[in-house]
Amino acid sequence: MDSITAFVDFLFQEGESQNLISASSRAHVWARHIVDSAQLAFIAQAQEAPDGPWLDLGSGAGFPGLIIAALMHRPVILVESRRKRADFLIAAADILGVSDHVKVDGRRLELIETQKVGVISARAFAPLERLFPLAERFSRSETLWLLPKGRSAQSELADARKTWQGAFHVEQSVTDPEAAIIVARGVRRGKK
Repeated sequence: MDSITAFVDFLFQEGESQNLISASSRAHVWARHIVDSAQLAFIAQAQEAPDGPWLDLGSGAGFPGLIIAALMHRPVILVESRRKRADFLIAAADILGVSDHVKVDGRRLELIETQKVGVISARAFAPLERLFPLAERFSRSETLWLLPKGRSAQSELADARKTWQGAFHVEQSVTDPEAAIIVARGVRRGKK
């Protein structure tokens, strides 16, 4: 808790020079960002996520990836193409004491070498129809996808199912009654 508190202090301090989280969410940072991210660790455990790195796409201010790294001792790869944000993530990983199992990749996802991972998360990265084609190459059949979505979860999933196959379900967010998390395995392009 001390390291997460220090991270929040750093987040607020750094937020003065770059827009990491909205001003309106600062007062609710623990529920809106910390707990919202932490719930993915519990879902991953309940779903028996396979071994392998946790790939967090569009890590931004470190949610959920840095919180996952603080709660679970597994390799976490944070993908953030904006240089200033990537620098923030490196410094934040040091503050959290997780640099030994966190890698920050400051490139666009399309430029990152393919490797198979155990979990893929993406919070506000892209709609499923764009996310799946970009990230499918990192997935194997047992990879667990944890994709926090707001009110759009059901409609995005319905649209994605027209093109993509897999075992999908929606979990209710513990932090927002109107938000949901798409949980998936075996994500693959459907047959035409």
